[in-house]
Amino acid sequence: MTIEPITGRYVTVAVGGAPRRIYFEEAGQGRPVICLHTAGADTRQWRHLMNDAEITASNRLIAFDMPWHGKSLPPEGFETEEYLLTTEAYIETVLAVVDGLRLDRPVLAGCSMGGRIALQLAALHPEKFSGFIAIEASDFQPAWYDIDWFHRPDAHGGEMGAALVSANISPYAPDAERWNTLWMFMQSGPGVFRGDLSFYTRDDSLIRRLSTIDTAKAPVHIIVGAYDLTCTPEDAERTARAIPGATLTVMDELGHFPMSEHPEGFRPFFLEALGKMPEAAAEAA
Repeated sequence: MTIEPITGRYVTVAVGGAPRRIYFEEAGQGRPVICLHTAGADTRQWRHLMNDAEITASNRLIAFDMPWHGKSLPPEGFETEEYLLTTEAYIETVLAVVDGLRLDRPVLAGCSMGGRIALQLAALHPEKFSGFIAIEASDFQPAWYDIDWFHRPDAHGGEMGAALVSANISPYAPDAERWNTLWMFMQSGPGVFRGDLSFYTRDDSLIRRLSTIDTAKAPVHIIVGAYDLTCTPEDAERTARAIPGATLTVMDELGHFPMSEHPEGFRPFFLEALGKMPEAAAEAA
Protein backbone atom coordinates (compact mmCIF):
# COMPACT_ATOMS: atom_id res chain seq x y z
CA MET A 1 0.00 0.00 0.00
CA THR A 2 1.23 3.48 -0.85
CA ILE A 3 -0.08 6.70 0.65
CA GLU A 4 1.18 9.69 -1.32
CA PRO A 5 2.50 12.78 0.49
CA ILE A 6 0.06 15.10 -1.32
CA THR A 7 -2.52 16.86 0.86
CA GLY A 8 -5.72 18.34 -0.61
CA ARG A 9 -7.72 21.15 1.03
CA TYR A 10 -9.98 24.07 0.16
CA VAL A 11 -9.54 27.80 0.60
CA THR A 12 -12.36 30.31 0.07
CA VAL A 13 -11.32 33.61 -1.49
CA ALA A 14 -13.10 36.54 -3.08
CA VAL A 15 -12.93 36.98 -6.85
CA GLY A 16 -15.05 39.58 -8.60
CA GLY A 17 -16.67 40.46 -5.29
CA ALA A 18 -18.01 36.93 -4.81
CA PRO A 19 -16.70 33.90 -2.89
CA ARG A 20 -14.79 31.18 -4.70
CA ARG A 21 -14.12 27.85 -2.99
CA ILE A 22 -10.78 26.80 -4.43
CA TYR A 23 -9.38 23.29 -4.19
CA PHE A 24 -5.62 23.06 -3.81
CA GLU A 25 -3.06 20.33 -3.26
CA GLU A 26 0.37 20.69 -1.72
CA ALA A 27 3.43 18.64 -0.96
CA GLY A 28 6.83 19.44 0.46
CA GLN A 29 8.38 22.15 2.56
CA GLY A 30 10.50 25.24 2.12
CA ARG A 31 10.23 27.69 -0.76
CA PRO A 32 6.60 27.93 -1.97
CA VAL A 33 6.02 27.23 -5.67
CA ILE A 34 2.55 27.87 -7.11
CA CYS A 35 1.81 25.47 -10.01
CA LEU A 36 -0.86 26.40 -12.57
CA HIS A 37 -2.58 23.85 -14.80
CA THR A 38 -3.32 24.19 -18.50
CA ALA A 39 -6.62 25.10 -20.16
CA GLY A 40 -9.33 22.50 -19.66
CA ALA A 41 -7.37 20.50 -17.08
CA ASP A 42 -6.63 20.56 -13.33
CA THR A 43 -4.03 19.98 -10.61
CA ARG A 44 -3.59 16.31 -11.51
CA GLN A 45 -1.14 17.46 -14.18
CA TRP A 46 1.37 18.21 -11.39
CA ARG A 47 1.00 14.99 -9.37
CA HIS A 48 4.26 13.41 -10.46
CA LEU A 49 6.41 16.36 -9.45
CA MET A 50 4.50 16.67 -6.17
CA ASN A 51 5.44 13.06 -5.43
CA ASP A 52 9.13 13.69 -6.15
CA ALA A 53 10.95 13.63 -2.80
CA GLU A 54 14.03 15.41 -4.15
CA ILE A 55 11.97 18.35 -5.39
CA THR A 56 9.71 18.58 -2.34
CA ALA A 57 12.60 18.35 0.14
CA SER A 58 13.19 22.08 -0.32
CA ASN A 59 10.14 23.25 -2.28
CA ARG A 60 6.52 23.44 -1.12
CA LEU A 61 4.62 22.73 -4.35
CA ILE A 62 1.07 24.11 -4.35
CA ALA A 63 -1.28 23.40 -7.26
CA PHE A 64 -4.87 24.63 -7.37
CA ASP A 65 -7.89 24.07 -9.57
CA MET A 66 -9.20 27.24 -11.14
CA PRO A 67 -12.97 27.76 -10.65
CA TRP A 68 -14.93 25.52 -13.08
CA HIS A 69 -11.97 23.07 -13.09
CA GLY A 70 -11.37 19.82 -11.24
CA LYS A 71 -12.69 20.04 -7.68
CA SER A 72 -13.26 23.82 -7.71
CA LEU A 73 -16.97 24.22 -8.40
CA PRO A 74 -18.31 27.05 -10.55
CA PRO A 75 -19.78 30.00 -8.64
CA GLU A 76 -23.43 30.07 -7.66
CA GLY A 77 -25.60 30.90 -10.66
CA PHE A 78 -23.13 29.54 -13.21
CA GLU A 79 -25.99 27.88 -15.10
CA THR A 80 -27.23 31.30 -16.23
CA GLU A 81 -23.95 32.63 -17.56
CA GLU A 82 -21.38 31.83 -20.23
CA TYR A 83 -17.95 30.90 -18.94
CA LEU A 84 -15.29 32.99 -20.67
CA LEU A 85 -12.03 33.37 -18.78
CA THR A 86 -10.50 36.85 -18.88
CA THR A 87 -7.00 38.05 -18.07
CA GLU A 88 -8.36 40.23 -15.28
CA ALA A 89 -10.29 37.40 -13.61
CA TYR A 90 -7.36 35.01 -13.98
CA ILE A 91 -4.92 37.46 -12.38
CA GLU A 92 -7.36 38.23 -9.58
CA THR A 93 -7.82 34.52 -8.86
CA VAL A 94 -4.10 33.77 -8.68
CA LEU A 95 -3.43 36.75 -6.42
CA ALA A 96 -6.39 35.84 -4.22
CA VAL A 97 -5.02 32.33 -3.70
CA VAL A 98 -1.53 33.67 -2.93
CA ASP A 99 -3.02 36.03 -0.34
CA GLY A 100 -5.46 33.43 0.98
CA LEU A 101 -2.63 30.98 1.65
CA ARG A 102 -0.49 33.80 3.10
CA LEU A 103 2.42 33.15 0.78
CA ASP A 104 5.31 35.59 0.73
CA ARG A 105 6.58 36.00 -2.83
CA PRO A 106 6.28 32.41 -4.07
CA VAL A 107 7.75 31.20 -7.33
CA LEU A 108 5.01 30.99 -9.97
CA ALA A 109 5.19 28.05 -12.39
CA GLY A 110 2.46 27.82 -15.02
CA CYS A 111 1.95 25.81 -18.18
CA SER A 112 0.18 26.90 -21.39
CA MET A 113 -2.49 29.37 -20.28
CA GLY A 114 -0.81 29.19 -16.87
CA GLY A 115 2.46 30.18 -18.50
CA ARG A 116 0.77 33.04 -20.31
CA ILE A 117 -0.69 34.40 -17.07
CA ALA A 118 2.68 33.96 -15.36
CA LEU A 119 4.14 36.40 -17.88
CA GLN A 120 1.22 38.80 -17.36
CA LEU A 121 1.88 38.71 -13.62
CA ALA A 122 5.60 39.25 -14.23
CA ALA A 123 4.66 42.43 -16.06
CA LEU A 124 1.87 43.68 -13.79
CA HIS A 125 2.57 42.31 -10.30
CA PRO A 126 6.25 41.33 -10.01
CA GLU A 127 6.32 42.39 -6.35
CA LYS A 128 4.06 39.46 -5.42
CA PHE A 129 6.45 36.77 -6.67
CA SER A 130 10.12 35.89 -6.40
CA GLY A 131 10.38 34.38 -9.87
CA PHE A 132 8.46 33.01 -12.84
CA ILE A 133 8.73 29.66 -14.64
CA ALA A 134 6.66 30.01 -17.82
CA ILE A 135 6.15 26.60 -19.43
CA GLU A 136 4.87 26.35 -23.02
CA ALA A 137 4.33 30.11 -22.81
CA SER A 138 4.50 32.88 -25.39
CA ASP A 139 3.17 36.33 -26.12
CA PHE A 140 0.12 35.32 -28.18
CA GLN A 141 -1.16 32.82 -30.72
CA PRO A 142 -4.52 33.27 -32.43
CA ALA A 143 -6.58 30.10 -32.70
CA TRP A 144 -5.85 27.89 -35.69
CA TYR A 145 -9.09 26.02 -34.89
CA ASP A 146 -12.72 26.87 -34.19
CA ILE A 147 -13.07 26.96 -30.39
CA ASP A 148 -16.87 26.70 -30.63
CA TRP A 149 -16.43 22.98 -31.43
CA PHE A 150 -15.70 22.47 -27.73
CA HIS A 151 -19.21 23.45 -26.63
CA ARG A 152 -21.87 22.27 -29.07
CA PRO A 153 -24.99 20.15 -28.62
CA ASP A 154 -23.94 17.85 -31.46
CA ALA A 155 -20.39 17.09 -30.26
CA HIS A 156 -18.81 15.83 -27.04
CA GLY A 157 -16.68 18.77 -25.94
CA GLY A 158 -14.36 16.66 -23.79
CA GLU A 159 -13.60 14.20 -26.55
CA MET A 160 -13.18 17.03 -29.07
CA GLY A 161 -10.75 18.76 -26.71
CA ALA A 162 -8.78 15.58 -26.15
CA ALA A 163 -8.59 15.00 -29.90
CA LEU A 164 -7.20 18.50 -30.42
CA VAL A 165 -4.56 18.37 -27.69
CA SER A 166 -3.46 14.84 -28.63
CA ALA A 167 -1.49 16.39 -31.49
CA ASN A 168 0.46 18.46 -28.94
CA ILE A 169 1.78 15.47 -27.00
CA SER A 170 5.26 14.25 -27.86
CA PRO A 171 5.66 10.83 -29.50
CA TYR A 172 8.24 10.12 -26.79
CA ALA A 173 5.60 10.38 -24.04
CA PRO A 174 4.85 7.08 -22.25
CA ASP A 175 1.56 5.69 -23.50
CA ALA A 176 0.00 5.52 -20.04
CA GLU A 177 0.75 9.17 -19.30
CA ARG A 178 -0.43 10.24 -22.74
CA TRP A 179 -3.83 8.73 -22.01
CA ASN A 180 -3.93 10.01 -18.43
CA THR A 181 -3.33 13.50 -19.81
CA LEU A 182 -6.07 13.13 -22.41
CA TRP A 183 -8.49 11.79 -19.79
CA MET A 184 -8.38 15.12 -17.95
CA PHE A 185 -9.62 16.87 -21.07
CA MET A 186 -12.29 14.25 -21.63
CA GLN A 187 -13.58 15.04 -18.11
CA SER A 188 -13.62 18.81 -18.54
CA GLY A 189 -16.95 20.49 -17.73
CA PRO A 190 -19.24 21.70 -20.53
CA GLY A 191 -17.82 24.82 -22.14
CA VAL A 192 -14.81 25.05 -19.81
CA PHE A 193 -12.11 24.32 -22.40
CA ARG A 194 -13.79 26.74 -24.81
CA GLY A 195 -13.93 29.40 -22.08
CA ASP A 196 -10.23 28.97 -21.29
CA LEU A 197 -9.29 29.13 -24.96
CA SER A 198 -11.22 32.38 -25.27
CA PHE A 199 -8.62 33.89 -22.95
CA TYR A 200 -5.71 32.09 -24.58
CA THR A 201 -6.52 32.87 -28.22
CA ARG A 202 -8.11 36.33 -28.05
CA ASP A 203 -6.18 38.43 -25.52
CA ASP A 204 -3.01 39.83 -27.07
CA SER A 205 -2.40 42.44 -24.36
CA LEU A 206 0.78 40.70 -23.20
CA ILE A 207 2.66 41.63 -26.38
CA ARG A 208 3.02 45.29 -25.49
CA ARG A 209 3.84 44.47 -21.85
CA LEU A 210 6.77 42.11 -22.42
CA SER A 211 9.41 44.84 -22.60
CA THR A 212 8.26 46.23 -19.24
CA ILE A 213 9.11 43.01 -17.38
CA ASP A 214 12.02 43.63 -15.02
CA THR A 215 13.89 40.36 -14.55
CA ALA A 216 16.18 42.07 -12.03
CA LYS A 217 13.18 42.12 -9.67
CA ALA A 218 12.06 38.56 -10.43
CA PRO A 219 13.73 36.21 -12.93
CA VAL A 220 11.77 34.79 -15.85
CA HIS A 221 12.65 31.40 -17.29
CA ILE A 222 10.69 30.05 -20.28
CA ILE A 223 10.57 26.33 -21.10
CA VAL A 224 9.10 24.94 -24.32
CA GLY A 225 8.75 21.50 -25.87
CA ALA A 226 10.00 20.85 -29.38
CA TYR A 227 6.80 18.91 -30.14
CA ASP A 228 4.47 21.74 -29.09
CA LEU A 229 2.34 22.79 -32.07
CA THR A 230 0.38 25.41 -30.11
CA CYS A 231 3.28 27.26 -28.55
CA THR A 232 6.19 26.41 -30.80
CA PRO A 233 9.86 26.87 -29.88
CA GLU A 234 9.88 29.78 -32.33
CA ASP A 235 6.99 31.40 -30.43
CA ALA A 236 8.79 30.96 -27.11
CA GLU A 237 12.08 32.23 -28.51
CA ARG A 238 10.37 35.35 -29.88
CA THR A 239 8.82 35.96 -26.49
CA ALA A 240 12.07 35.44 -24.59
CA ARG A 241 13.87 37.92 -26.85
CA ALA A 242 11.26 40.56 -26.02
CA ILE A 243 11.87 40.24 -22.25
CA PRO A 244 15.20 41.75 -21.21
CA GLY A 245 17.12 39.20 -19.16
CA ALA A 246 14.74 36.27 -19.68
CA THR A 247 16.22 32.81 -20.19
CA LEU A 248 14.92 29.99 -22.39
CA THR A 249 15.26 26.22 -22.62
CA VAL A 250 13.92 24.06 -25.48
CA MET A 251 13.09 20.46 -24.51
CA ASP A 252 13.90 18.22 -27.48
CA GLU A 253 11.56 15.28 -26.76
CA LEU A 254 8.59 16.92 -25.02
CA GLY A 255 5.29 18.49 -26.01
CA HIS A 256 2.73 20.94 -24.63
CA PHE A 257 1.99 19.15 -21.32
CA PRO A 258 5.47 18.09 -20.18
CA MET A 259 4.81 17.66 -16.44
CA SER A 260 1.87 15.38 -17.24
CA GLU A 261 2.67 13.65 -20.52
CA HIS A 262 6.30 12.78 -19.72
CA PRO A 263 7.14 13.61 -16.08
CA GLU A 264 10.51 11.85 -16.06
CA GLY A 265 11.55 13.67 -19.21
CA PHE A 266 10.42 17.01 -17.79
CA ARG A 267 11.97 16.55 -14.36
CA PRO A 268 15.54 17.75 -15.16
CA PHE A 269 14.19 20.83 -16.92
CA PHE A 270 12.00 21.71 -13.95
CA LEU A 271 14.93 21.24 -11.58
CA GLU A 272 17.01 23.51 -13.82
CA ALA A 273 14.25 26.13 -13.72
CA LEU A 274 13.95 25.95 -9.94
CA GLY A 275 17.70 26.44 -9.75
CA LYS A 276 17.31 29.78 -11.53
CA MET A 277 14.82 31.03 -8.95
CA PRO A 278 15.76 32.85 -5.70
CA GLU A 279 15.99 30.73 -2.58
CA ALA A 280 14.80 33.41 -0.14
CA ALA A 281 11.04 33.24 -0.70
CA ALA A 282 9.21 31.82 2.32
CA GLU A 283 5.79 31.65 3.90
CA ALA A 284 4.54 34.61 5.84
CA ALA A 285 4.15 34.07 9.56
